Amino acid sequence: MKKQLLTFVMLLVSIAAFSQDRPKLVVGIAVDQMRWDYLYRFYDEYGNGGFKRLMNEGFNCENCQINYIPSVTAIGHSSIFTGSVPSIHGIAGNNFLLDGKMIYCCDDSTVQTVGSDTKAGLMSPRNLLATTIGDELKTATNWESKVIGVSFKDRAAILPAGHSADAAYWFDKKAFCFISSTYYMQELPKWVKTYNDRIGREIKQLEKKSKDASLIDLIQYEPYGNEITVGLAKAAIRNERLGMGKQTDMLTLSFSCPDITGHKYGTHHEKTHAQYVELDKQLADFFSFLDSEIGKGNYLVFLSADHGAANGILQNQQHKIPSGPFYGNQEIRDLNTMLEETFGAARLVRRIMDYKVVLDRENIAKAGADINKVKEAIIAYYKLRKEVAYCFDLEKINDASVPALIREKAVNGYNAQRSGDIQIILKPGYYGVGDEIDEGTTHGCWNPYDCHIPFLLMGWGVPHGSTQAECHITDIAPTVCALIHVQMPNGCIGKAVTQVTK
Repeated sequence: MKKQLLTFVMLLVSIAAFSQDRPKLVVGIAVDQMRWDYLYRFYDEYGNGGFKRLMNEGFNCENCQINYIPSVTAIGHSSIFTGSVPSIHGIAGNNFLLDGKMIYCCDDSTVQTVGSDTKAGLMSPRNLLATTIGDELKTATNWESKVIGVSFKDRAAILPAGHSADAAYWFDKKAFCFISSTYYMQELPKWVKTYNDRIGREIKQLEKKSKDASLIDLIQYEPYGNEITVGLAKAAIRNERLGMGKQTDMLTLSFSCPDITGHKYGTHHEKTHAQYVELDKQLADFFSFLDSEIGKGNYLVFLSADHGAANGILQNQQHKIPSGPFYGNQEIRDLNTMLEETFGAARLVRRIMDYKVVLDRENIAKAGADINKVKEAIIAYYKLRKEVAYCFDLEKINDASVPALIREKAVNGYNAQRSGDIQIILKPGYYGVGDEIDEGTTHGCWNPYDCHIPFLLMGWGVPHGSTQAECHITDIAPTVCALIHVQMPNGCIGKAVTQVTK
């Protein structure tokens, strides 16, 4: 009898242990355009509760690299949460080709906006071809887990949350409120409406203070944009009771305003500096909130970035660092002029997108031109340019005489149905601009300034430590999935960082 009782007790213990093999809540944070070195550039001004807490209590993967090109927002957010690359997950850029047409990554004409009268909600994750961490978590719990995505940008809320997410919310820059789409729901929950009412009153007060700046600029270039984003995340946790049920829930949270600020002001401007110091305070407050609401040690949080950013051309040149522009708009005009002179036909190039030349195959066919000859002419043209390091046909990547690292990134970033035709690789320090150089920055290249990103984890099941071993953006999802004991996403090519999961 005692033996049977002991067996029964041990069974109960094992069941209890099994039921606790996941945290109550997983929080995946992306900071848009956060270079890895921002952890240290502003370190002395960070408090102890934000970035420093992640480093001092959690695990810091110091050498996390993006392993594809182009390094842009939609791809980065997709890759973090799928563990995959554009050639597989299908998000080939913020904009890309689909059935011969240029589309926005989250475009979906079959859905409607929920929460405003604008078209900003005609969005869904349907163009994403792979599952995310959240999709796999829901599958593992028979869809009892809740998954919600929150961001200022639509794509940064939608793509991380995945296909089966319960909701995704993003900021409508025309209606000045958070919205969603009918992909997720027919009406905003009452708590979101209440939150929108509150920030609506705050935004009206901001509008009264605005002088020369536009209202949206007062939101997105100032700490307020991040403040209302993390505020919505807190409201989602409280009102949807994330992390308070029987199953593990997930929140994806992306801070978009650092990217918007960086594009306008650059990597070394006081606005960028101030934004990260304030973001550190906002993270500290959010982590304290999680401690209070979910319980310290009961949640798993990880933080990374979708891409980095180049130091500005003007700044580089001022300090004698080789640098220069690639004038994208002028390039298309000059390229088509050259091709017309060579082949006697106009507009053989549609556009240059993320340093990829997109051919107009219809016009080439009408002109009776040999598409391979057109490609050869373009490649020869760019090989003579001082700012270009390499140029090659994406259908013949393996024949390209380029370093193995660049070739691998090009292969991973090339989706035959959705990408352009010819890859341009610029020299270090050069990047694309519009019609003139300004103090702002951009991203999209293979270089460390664009591709070296932070990856930190803290909380449930995470040991304290750090590693300089190289890992990739595609290793984030399998690492998190290993920690929470769910299958990695179905397009995942990464591997778990064993220093974290052992």
